[in-house]
Amino acid sequence: MSCSTLLATQLKINALNVVRLDGVELFDVCRVFDCGQCFRFDPVSNSSHNVEYAGCAYGKYISIAQDKNTVYIYNSTVEDFERLWMRFLSLDRDYAEINTNILSLSQNPALADAVSSASGIRILKQDEWESICSFIISQNNNIPRIKKLVAALCQACGSKIDVSLMQGHIADAHMNDEMCVYSFPSPDSVAALGLDGLSALKVGFRAKYILDAAAKMSHGDIDTRLLSSHESTEECVKLLCSVKGIGPKVASCALLFGFARLDAFPVDVWIKKVVEKYFDEDFDPRDLGKYAGIAQQYLFYYERYIQSKSEVNQA
Repeated sequence: MSCSTLLATQLKINALNVVRLDGVELFDVCRVFDCGQCFRFDPVSNSSHNVEYAGCAYGKYISIAQDKNTVYIYNSTVEDFERLWMRFLSLDRDYAEINTNILSLSQNPALADAVSSASGIRILKQDEWESICSFIISQNNNIPRIKKLVAALCQACGSKIDVSLMQGHIADAHMNDEMCVYSFPSPDSVAALGLDGLSALKVGFRAKYILDAAAKMSHGDIDTRLLSSHESTEECVKLLCSVKGIGPKVASCALLFGFARLDAFPVDVWIKKVVEKYFDEDFDPRDLGKYAGIAQQYLFYYERYIQSKSEVNQA
């Protein structure tokens, strides 16, 4: 699917702007937001759609609902979609072509199964600072706790976002009496918390790493333009690893999910298991080409959600 095949229609439901996208292919909103790449979107229960997730991105609160090949973006105009959400959701990329490219570089049957099983996952283009900070928080953590810590950080120093018009499209995890959520805070706002303020959020040993990264972002020591434009992702990993507390896995995650470096290949415990289980000893992620990071997400999903469940059912 290329963006030219999408038909975007502006709707108004009560006072809420809604965009309806028809002709959406190779996109599964549940898989996109449930594969560990994003920590601010959660399911909307009792949705009138087959599936719906809501959350914050780029200082806005939206929900994304899906009925087969039709996608709805609540609290968005067509202009917002073209300016923000098309790229955020990676709907500007042809994933049929990407999948063909990945499969052309390897005859590994597990990879072929992963591409098929994980169809619909797309790599989000998240805010660069949010991605760096969130994956620092992710170190030695599980997803529910990461989400809780990110939410606490946002509430501590983010800006309020009024969600009163979004009734019926708010994730259960975001419900509160104030009818507001909080944007992801700027590096300056995070730095202003100081070590004591960050420690009070119960981020543990990560407090000093978050503070160092926020200070370096504020002072321009993390060159986001260079990280986006440098021809070598390996060099970008080295540059990010110069920040205290950032190692190759966190750097690769930030580059993949925040900088659209689609060849970045994060290696966590799941991917180590995948490589040992399905690939030869001389496996090199670079062999998967310019979309190695997308292949990584397919393999992650395949092992965690497909194979693991199958093994449990067979036990």
